[in-house]
Order: sequence, then structure tokens, then C-alpha cells
Amino acid sequence: MKLFVKNIEQDINEAQLENLFSKFGEVISVKIVYDKITWESKGFGFVEMTTKTDAYKAIDALHGKEIKGKVLSVEIALEKPR
Repeated sequence: MKLFVKNIEQDINEAQLENLFSKFGEVISVKIVYDKITWESKGFGFVEMTTKTDAYKAIDALHGKEIKGKVLSVEIALEKPR
């Protein structure tokens, strides 16, 4: 299940985000979105977890939690329209 994570602190990298989410289950992939010109984090990204159960555990534990001074928002990612 893919999760949309916003309000990620600029200093957090994909490995750190994966470590944070892996406490709640197996992480398949992590992608922080970066600006194509400055290569600075846009403050949001996606985490894909193997099961819905693990994804919901991560949402329950991390949504609204302060990480490095910013309050994370974690929700189910909507499918991109084709």
C-alpha cells in the first residue's frame, strides 16, 4: 500500500524516512520528491509498504507526529489519474 507523506523536514533523506517507517512493517520503496532545478526537497514523498495492516499501523503512529520540528501528515496515496 502506498502512503503519501507531507511536511517532511528538509534534512531528512530517503534512508532516514525508510528507517522511520520500517518500525511498523516492511517497506518496499521510499521516494522523496525533489525540485528539478535546485535539488532541494519539496517536503513530501511516498512510502510503499507490503501490507495494508503495516501501512495503517504507520499512519496511526506517524500522522501528526513531530519529526525534527515539523508535524508529519501521513495518508493513503491516491492513484494518479491516467
